[in-house]
Amino acid sequence: MSVTAAQGFVAAGVAAGLKSTGKPDVALVVNRGPQKTAAAVFTSNRAKANPIIWSAEAIKDGKAEAIVLNSGGANCFTGSFGFQTSHQTAEKAAELLGVGAVDVLVCSTGLIGTGDEVFRQKVLDGTTAAAAELSADGGESAARAIMTTDTVPKQATRSEGGWTIGGMAKGAGMLAPGLATMLVVITTDAELTPDEADQHLRAATRTTFDRLDSDGAMSTNDQVTLLASGASGIAADADAFRAALTDVCLDLATQLMGDAEGASHDILITVTGAETEDDAVTVGRSVARNSLFKTAVFGNDPNWGRVLAAIGTTDAQFDPYDTDVTMNGVRVCTKGGPDRPREDVDLTPRTTTVEIDLRSGSESATIMTNDLTHAYVHENSAYSS
Repeated sequence: MSVTAAQGFVAAGVAAGLKSTGKPDVALVVNRGPQKTAAAVFTSNRAKANPIIWSAEAIKDGKAEAIVLNSGGANCFTGSFGFQTSHQTAEKAAELLGVGAVDVLVCSTGLIGTGDEVFRQKVLDGTTAAAAELSADGGESAARAIMTTDTVPKQATRSEGGWTIGGMAKGAGMLAPGLATMLVVITTDAELTPDEADQHLRAATRTTFDRLDSDGAMSTNDQVTLLASGASGIAADADAFRAALTDVCLDLATQLMGDAEGASHDILITVTGAETEDDAVTVGRSVARNSLFKTAVFGNDPNWGRVLAAIGTTDAQFDPYDTDVTMNGVRVCTKGGPDRPREDVDLTPRTTTVEIDLRSGSESATIMTNDLTHAYVHENSAYSS
């Protein structure tokens, strides 16, 4: 259940003092296989952290030997000094591994504005310590080292036809899509070309991480990376690999939803009968980002009127007066009017399903979100301390 499940990878997670708790906060994942194929997708936020700026350039040749990740500080809005920190981190890892700095990716997560000289030295020292502890059993420690407000590490693996995919993710807040969501590292020992890796990753991300919308807040540090070692010696069937990769991404995204800050409900919003897939996504996201709807679910109130009010703000093609809404299997609204009594809906289980039938076409999409709770407000009001 880790990024070292695939052949050819080693990893480590160490405590470098970035976290006040003394828990692991620097991770290193290294590709020691015959291939060094890599692909990544990044946040579309115009406010990009320094590691994102570095990695976006480093990944352009479709190759990466390693990736260094730290929690305990985002290294975002830290100016040219912060970019040099990312550069020096890559150089340090490259020196220790005997590779080129341009083949080392860098990720950071934590409080925006954190990244002074003390931060830099701890990251560099942590990189040195992690390189000394690299092992095929280091995936678990690496997954723990990238956690911030996460309560548990997120990992997933799939094996098929002689090849394996393994992944780790972090994220509990600022979960909203922008080509990627939070920090994710996925490894595989299948043989892939850079173009194949890029196409498969973008396809998998589009229907998984891009459909996770916890709080509508897009991070400055989001990155999803795929590393392929080719160590299995098997060129995977394209359809089979993409399906397995999508499955791993969905597994990780679901774990992220389940660990969202303060959440008491995991909400799956499925839109059907849409004219286009984009319309389905737009409608689903309008509900996922609606605070009134999310607080109603927190209070176990099946207030379907808030669903219709939310979707009515979109430019999707449908008639609000010809729309059905079903909550936890009970159709509470049909053709824009009341159906079964709200009292028939039980919202006490953690998993909550909302189905919206637009009756306008044949396309569909599912958006993953969670409720808005007192705990979410408290955690984010106290986060910087």
